[in-house]
Amino acid sequence: MNLARQLAERSTALRYEDLPAEAVYWSKVAVLDTLGVTLAGTVEDASRIVKEIIGLHANDGPSLIFGTNRRASCLDAALVNGTAAHVLDFDNTARHMGGHVSAVMVPALIAAGEAFGSSGRDLLLAHVAGFEIAARLGRGVNPYHSKKGWHPTWTLGVFAVTAACARLLKLSVAETETALAMSTSLAGGTKAAHGTYTKSLHAGQCARNGLMATLLARKGFTANPDAFEHKQGFFNVFNGPGNYDAARILDGWDDSLDIVTPGASYKQYPCCYSTHAAIDATFELVRQHGPFDAGAVARVDSWTSAFGLLHTDRPSPNSALEAKFSVQYCVALALLRGKVALEDFEDDAYRDPAIRSLLPRIHAAPYTGKQFLPEDPFDAEVKVTLTDGRVFAAKVDRPYGRTSENPIAPEKLKAKFENCALRVLTPAAVARVSRTIDSFEKVA
Repeated sequence: MNLARQLAERSTALRYEDLPAEAVYWSKVAVLDTLGVTLAGTVEDASRIVKEIIGLHANDGPSLIFGTNRRASCLDAALVNGTAAHVLDFDNTARHMGGHVSAVMVPALIAAGEAFGSSGRDLLLAHVAGFEIAARLGRGVNPYHSKKGWHPTWTLGVFAVTAACARLLKLSVAETETALAMSTSLAGGTKAAHGTYTKSLHAGQCARNGLMATLLARKGFTANPDAFEHKQGFFNVFNGPGNYDAARILDGWDDSLDIVTPGASYKQYPCCYSTHAAIDATFELVRQHGPFDAGAVARVDSWTSAFGLLHTDRPSPNSALEAKFSVQYCVALALLRGKVALEDFEDDAYRDPAIRSLLPRIHAAPYTGKQFLPEDPFDAEVKVTLTDGRVFAAKVDRPYGRTSENPIAPEKLKAKFENCALRVLTPAAVARVSRTIDSFEKVA
């Protein structure tokens, strides 16, 4: 039996009544967190440009364009809202998938749910299904897939969206199989886009493509059912022979749901996750020995994973987006300001004279303090040497929010949502959204 069929059977068999309470809870957290970062992202230039290009000038569809009072087709809404969800790089990730998972699913699910009358319970179940499919595929193709330069947010996220939307719209096993097989032709995105608007477009296109595959399959469109295993199919084209393990995808399927263990990774800071452990280590130094003045710092050494440094070793970022992928910039922010916030990655914030003066003295290198797990390279160590000769160092084994076992406190996640959503909504509206998601399973 082909893989698309096996994934379709398992995804379709999921029932809300069978979900553990933790899966429902973490799905709610994911929806709320994604709504917050999406609303904040609607005012960014990348989101504005996408809206302009596709010509959203009238209320000509059922699905809301976030941050506005306009509606569009569900496919256009998925594209626009998906781009907004990822533009700040503040959205959650899935460890085994190796990319951003809810930012691609939630915009597509809400757009489809509005268009086809789905319930909150339907959406929560669909989110669990999509999360599981993407995580499972990630087990089979990572870390090689990601190291090669594919951006799993799109290349694997498209299967999350497809499986989720297929479950939301109650497609049959055969229809879901077709949609997943079709999505092998709708996957794309390379890491060369990191630090540019195009990275956020990956999420928008992924949301649109996964939903489109679902809608096409629902109408009888066809696809090669062997599209994963075919000699010119997904595995051999994206990874190459010998660089994937398809057996790992289905192994232990019933052991636990990925959304529960290890769970999604949530961000406290609006920048690349590969910088977060270094930020946490720097904050520990600030708590113990700070605040620090740029003039008093002779040298800063930041050790993070070699894997993460492939896209975060940017000693002198030349744009606000590049700053999100500069471990040097993020460490400088934490060291001098004791905070890393949305406004630090807006406009010309990256040109701040104090920050720029310190950047040449921050040295990033691979962390060798312990053996990294290939799929979880997020430890860090930071050492600060002062001009008076004093030396301070701190290590972080895992940043908060990396797994469900080391979560960010619920009140901090709620505060993050409020801070993001207040960029475009009134306080009363923000409170209504929060209350709605708290009891989302009761939304008709």
